[in-house]
Amino acid sequence: MFETKFAIVLRDDLAMWQKLNVTAFLATGIVGQKPEIIGEAYRDAAGHVYNALSIQPIIVLSAGGVTLGDIQRRALAKGVRTSIYIDEMFSTGHDAANREVFSKSAPDNARVAGIAIHAEKKLVDKITKGAKLHG
Repeated sequence: MFETKFAIVLRDDLAMWQKLNVTAFLATGIVGQKPEIIGEAYRDAAGHVYNALSIQPIIVLSAGGVTLGDIQRRALAKGVRTSIYIDEMFSTGHDAANREVFSKSAPDNARVAGIAIHAEKKLVDKITKGAKLHG
């Protein structure tokens, strides 16, 4: 039904609170870059208006740290812009501090906690190779 795929890959050793936190942050990064993936507002039977949601499913996958590094490098090699969250961001309290600690990492040493990708479906499948459906 969709030509694109929205995938979030989480490192498999994260605590549950970390998985939820990373998923939320990464999803907002994709939406901020691609607002067209947000649909129309929702209305209930009583006429109350609720926020719009993604027009397509978001697939949540998991992988080990080495595989997440491979996914990051494959996305970079293919020129696909991603959202990424590294371990050091768990110890900060706001966006400027997140960007500061992130600026000190590179693909060869980043401790990636999660990565989100929205691109053509086959490309996302190639990039996320090795990740499994989160369960």
